[in-house]
Amino acid sequence: MTTDRTIARALADALDADVPVAMATVVRTERSVPRHAGAKMLVFGDGRQLGTIGGGEMESRVRAAAADALATGRPTTLEFDLVDPAHGDPGVCGGSAFIYLEPYMPREHVVVIGCGHVGAAVVELAHWLGFRVTALDDRADVADAASLPDADVVLAGPLAESLRQVIIDESTHAVLVTRNVAVDVEVLPIVLGSPARSIGVMGSSRRWATTRAALAETGVADERLDAVHAPIGLDVDAETPAEIALSIMSQIVGLRHPAPAEQEW
Repeated sequence: MTTDRTIARALADALDADVPVAMATVVRTERSVPRHAGAKMLVFGDGRQLGTIGGGEMESRVRAAAADALATGRPTTLEFDLVDPAHGDPGVCGGSAFIYLEPYMPREHVVVIGCGHVGAAVVELAHWLGFRVTALDDRADVADAASLPDADVVLAGPLAESLRQVIIDESTHAVLVTRNVAVDVEVLPIVLGSPARSIGVMGSSRRWATTRAALAETGVADERLDAVHAPIGLDVDAETPAEIALSIMSQIVGLRHPAPAEQEW
């Protein structure tokens, strides 16, 4: 038997595992309906369902709306009249149901490549902002879990090998804050071949021009290089590692609430 406690535990487990899930809750009813206020159902990103808000066509429509909510990340309120299927109603119980549908999205992922002073500051701030954080460096004394307690995952060793252990998907922001052009040239082709939501490289415009030219010589296409945001970060005259981290994460947070197209980065 699925109880509210079972649903609450499943929701908590999904959040801990960064699994997308939507909670459908009957918040108000009128007259005769299958389930009354307080009935809950979870709909997972893979289509699985836990609990019920009444079954039938109404529940089927809620599952479809849950898939849309998980695609957009936006909650919504649904209203159903259960009176006349001939007019499109999903039932004949004779009442009305109001359902609040709330998506719980996985945390966005920040992959910090380079864990020097700036990288460590980015790790700390990204964690504080609620991102899932993976930190990589080829220097074992820098990429150390004790030195980077806010990272969910710390990988030390050759960067190309470490990156192949990281799942980079559409919710991932790749932040390259490395020590020199040679490291960027090694790493960027791997990141550019991923579906990362954003890719940014720290450094001056001159440094990026050097990196870009080196990558172009290896055959990396211009359109792929155009996708890189360099120098990464909002222009706030940042100087200290903390200030630079703030400029970087401010730019990334801006993607959660996009400005009009002409202002996007």
